[in-house]
Amino acid sequence: MNSTLRQPVPKLVADSASWSLPAWTYSDPDFMALEKVKVFLPAWHLVCHESDIPDTGDYASFAMMGEVAFAVRGKEGAIRAFHNVCRHRAARLVDGHQGNCGRAVVCPYHAWTYQLDGRLSGVPFIEQYEQFEKSDHGLTPVECATYGGFVFIRFLAGGPALKDYMAPIADEIALYRTAEMKPLRKIGERVREVNWKNATDNYCDALHIPVAHRGLNDLIGPTYRLSIDRGVFKIFGDLETGRGPSRSNEAYKAVLPRVDHLPEERQRQWTYWKLWPSLMFDVYPDQVDFMQFIPLDATRCLLRESAYALPDARREMKTARYLNIRINRDVNREDKDLIERVQAGMGSSSFTAGPLGREEICLRHFAQEMRESIPLARRPVRPAQAEIDAALGRR
Repeated sequence: MNSTLRQPVPKLVADSASWSLPAWTYSDPDFMALEKVKVFLPAWHLVCHESDIPDTGDYASFAMMGEVAFAVRGKEGAIRAFHNVCRHRAARLVDGHQGNCGRAVVCPYHAWTYQLDGRLSGVPFIEQYEQFEKSDHGLTPVECATYGGFVFIRFLAGGPALKDYMAPIADEIALYRTAEMKPLRKIGERVREVNWKNATDNYCDALHIPVAHRGLNDLIGPTYRLSIDRGVFKIFGDLETGRGPSRSNEAYKAVLPRVDHLPEERQRQWTYWKLWPSLMFDVYPDQVDFMQFIPLDATRCLLRESAYALPDARREMKTARYLNIRINRDVNREDKDLIERVQAGMGSSSFTAGPLGREEICLRHFAQEMRESIPLARRPVRPAQAEIDAALGRR
């Protein structure tokens, strides 16, 4: 799209907290290349829960923007993460989202064998390699840490520690005893035909709830509230407010049993946190879900998610969790339609940026974070290629 065809916008609109990011940043491959370096490689990313990989050799994989990694449970119980790349010919080592590699990782290409701590222990035809030391060719580690039972990795080390990253939600999420939880289902992935920012914007947009989510609005009603603490967005509401046509919602609110370890104000509260850049926790009294949007290209992303809960054999709790899945399925279907509508509109010559209301604090804050991370996001229209190449370090 020729940027000169777009309607003019007020001066400095793209650098103002009262305006959204410019449309070109939601579809430009070069801008995504900047996002990889400036946003995603330095960030913490949730791979799985410790209970997803309980036994020796259990692993969970994670792929993002050309980087592939896996977290694996070692023989002594420790969890480590490595690039999912053989040091011989770069073949992928483990397959699938989750699995078990046994007592060692064996490359399916030439059978190079690595111990679960990353050491190279077996090389067929080793005599053919000149000046070769196995100790020089172990798996390349990825920074790995755990918090509240969740396993995180970071491809580019050197930023804030994981405990600092999680600090804004530490006290509240501890109430739910997430470290003791077990998976309700395997980690799933679904493609969304939109830019990742489009998807995360939607999940921080409170104004569309009463318009586009009748079911969720029935569940939460007018108690929907937003706050920001050290860059973490919090959206929350009370489950007992609102009465509408959704049978699933009414049944969920009616059957949800008491959770004894939660304080009284949490017995009927829904809480949602969004952490930089694209990780979300969806927290109910009965379970905790995580969701993250992983970029695939400039106009597609992957919704990666799973759910966890404390063991509870009560019939009421099982029913509540079943209904929770139904409610979330409906909301996600509605959101898919919404974000696809927006992505299509971003390509129109009539749209450059949109105004943000004073109470759209999460959208405003995220746009400012992006502008600080990538100053070119301040430009209402795409800069000249030479300027983008300079930002990318191209000659």
